[in-house]
Amino acid sequence: MRLYIAEKPSMGAEIAKCLTGPVQRKDGYLITKDGIVTWAFGHILRQAEPEEYNAKYKNWKAEDLPIIPKQWKMIIDESCKKQFGIIKNLIDKADEIVHAGDPDREGQLLIDEVLDYLNCQKPVKRILLNALDEESIKKANKDLRDNRDFLNLKKSALARARADWLIGMNLSRAYTLAARRAGKKGVFAVGRVKTPTLALVVRRERELKDFKPVDYFTIKAIFANENGEFSATWKPKDTQAGLDFENRLIDENIAKALIGKFAQKTEAGKITAYQKAQKKEAQRLPFSLSSLQVLAGKKYGYDPQLVLDTAQKLYEKKLTTYPRSDCEYLPQSQFSDAKIILQNLYNINEKQLANWAKKCDLKTKSRAWNDKKITAHHAIIPTKVKVNLMSLTTEERNIYFLIAQAYIAQFYPVHIYDQTKISIEYMQELFVTSGRVVKQMGWKELYVQNNKEKSLNEDDKKEGKEDNEEKEEQNSLPLMKKGDEVEYVKGEYDKKSTKPPTRFTSSTLLAGMKDIHKYVKDVEVKKKLKDIYGIGTEATRATIIEDLVKRNFLQLEGKKKYLVPTQSAYILIDALPDEMTYPDSTAVWEDYLHSLSEGQGTIEEFLAKQAEFTQNLCIKATKTVLVQEHEYKCPRCNQGILVKRKGKNGEFWGCSNFPNCRMTCNDVDGKPDIEKTKFNFNNYRQMSYNNSDKNYIKSGQNEIFQQDNQLISAWDLIARENTKKMNFAPKEKFSAMPIEKNKNTKATSKYLCTRCKEGNLRRIRGKNGWFWACSNYPHCTATYDDNNGIPVL
Repeated sequence: MRLYIAEKPSMGAEIAKCLTGPVQRKDGYLITKDGIVTWAFGHILRQAEPEEYNAKYKNWKAEDLPIIPKQWKMIIDESCKKQFGIIKNLIDKADEIVHAGDPDREGQLLIDEVLDYLNCQKPVKRILLNALDEESIKKANKDLRDNRDFLNLKKSALARARADWLIGMNLSRAYTLAARRAGKKGVFAVGRVKTPTLALVVRRERELKDFKPVDYFTIKAIFANENGEFSATWKPKDTQAGLDFENRLIDENIAKALIGKFAQKTEAGKITAYQKAQKKEAQRLPFSLSSLQVLAGKKYGYDPQLVLDTAQKLYEKKLTTYPRSDCEYLPQSQFSDAKIILQNLYNINEKQLANWAKKCDLKTKSRAWNDKKITAHHAIIPTKVKVNLMSLTTEERNIYFLIAQAYIAQFYPVHIYDQTKISIEYMQELFVTSGRVVKQMGWKELYVQNNKEKSLNEDDKKEGKEDNEEKEEQNSLPLMKKGDEVEYVKGEYDKKSTKPPTRFTSSTLLAGMKDIHKYVKDVEVKKKLKDIYGIGTEATRATIIEDLVKRNFLQLEGKKKYLVPTQSAYILIDALPDEMTYPDSTAVWEDYLHSLSEGQGTIEEFLAKQAEFTQNLCIKATKTVLVQEHEYKCPRCNQGILVKRKGKNGEFWGCSNFPNCRMTCNDVDGKPDIEKTKFNFNNYRQMSYNNSDKNYIKSGQNEIFQQDNQLISAWDLIARENTKKMNFAPKEKFSAMPIEKNKNTKATSKYLCTRCKEGNLRRIRGKNGWFWACSNYPHCTATYDDNNGIPVL
């Protein structure tokens, strides 16, 4: 008996329809003459939580980090236990299994992990379904492959999942604990891809806040020769006075002087360079998911998740191919399908698509048809199934339109134009101009302003930007050649201002994740990463952005739904080291995961590096202080912040890292009175009560702890003086010690503390002389000056 295991019920139903019937419906599976079809619900198994490895991890403690499993555990998801039991029973009865997960990294893993969990030793085949129409399914079912051919794809997905677990579980705990030490509530989630993505938005917002517009001036001149006039732009020399660091002229007086100088016309201008070249622009490629999400975001304002959900619906309706594709190329074998697909588009009830399809040339074969660029899946294109656009939602119609438009473009000629660049020397100054003459519109006919409707024209402009069309002056240049003289006619200067960077939207942030090399700090890494697939996957990028919004790290603002970071985002990004906030490391890991899927490297090597990375960042987290503006860092532990509290005797300030740190000080006009508790010691240093620093030196008969000068309260001073007479046995946590008489402490019960009215005052000798402190420390932090042996009350 052959058993098909699909990724989801809808896919299972489509497979069953294409097998020999009749189809019998059972609870959790379908029976056909060709075999049984069952399904998962995405990931039926989940990775175990830390507390499922060891109950002690239920309480978050810094000393437990990093948590690195020796043997990785998978747990059956509670909501999927019934279906898992059905799959297990069917596997036991099967002679052969067909893996019918989605044709990508995650699709490979989620069925394989079930087979591995059950230690399945039966033969497993793999069916690759890039489309769910009947012809595609039957064709794929005749071309089953050995599932072992996709072992490296599974390893890549498994490495990704475990790396995300190591980073997410450990660093989320580490930095949440750091936040708690600073008195902040909530969970500060850290992710391998999520965090550098959030950092992109935070840095962009700071660029905007710090942005100061700069006024600058441009100069344009009109020149003429015997064949006509043309305009050219002045280009300053590097030695020109009045330029800023970006070679912009910022001195208006110089601009005026130059215009006056040019107007003198003491000499003729000369063409010093004349370059004319024919250029060709190949057809735009069909869509990957990311490129579809970016364009739909610009054209329709759709967020990436909506685009993915809509593309998924079109796929399940058999109208388009697999949506979670990272590929923009098509297999040669599908070129023969073009005749039917284009005929369907010609007969479609959409005027533009029909007109474009009518002009297609099936003899044209664009660069998109390239088997070498194909992995498990190909670009998103229409299927051979006829579509009734009126039966679709508005979102479905719009997404289908974009997919069909890009497919039609593959059967139009290349775009050809003549590019001309001219340099003019006039009065020892350089002017340049350029022009473009279109010789063959080609595929750009689908994307330029060829319709009188305003909305279409605006969309076409956006599409032109998406295609990276060169923004050049559309001058109509007269016939000229190098060495020709030209006459200066007139000139003028314009005042302009630099523009701030624009905020990210969901679609532009997704584009940033895909083109992550643009944001990488390391120059060498930037070069290496230019050709990889960015950070995250086609299927997860939209989810990552959506999760940052749900976790209140990002907020949507305005009609364009700009992404704006919240205060929590600033706190987290400021606390994290560059290794997590810049995409360098993450992008390199994505490159390694891609290599793993191609059989290079090992999962063990990758995870060992991840574990080392995680451990280093956990250590950094213990030294991190999440201090915001207007907050006071604890001067003793350097980990917490001073928090204003109310005691029974009034307001005081205490460390948020209590009880590990018992720093307290008085409140003066709403601020902590830190200076009054400050003492410098020449002969001894402050004791480390948390046992984290065991370095000490011997001074005479006393063992003295070696640390930098810090603040010390009166009661801690007493405690430390007493430790000089104690054997060295530091405790993990310091609690107030009983006072013993010694030369630096004068015990008396004559004076009652005027603040708490419970403790007696003790006379203590510090470096700067005698003072008085309450014996009820740390509950009372009162101190008093000494006046000839009497406290100044």
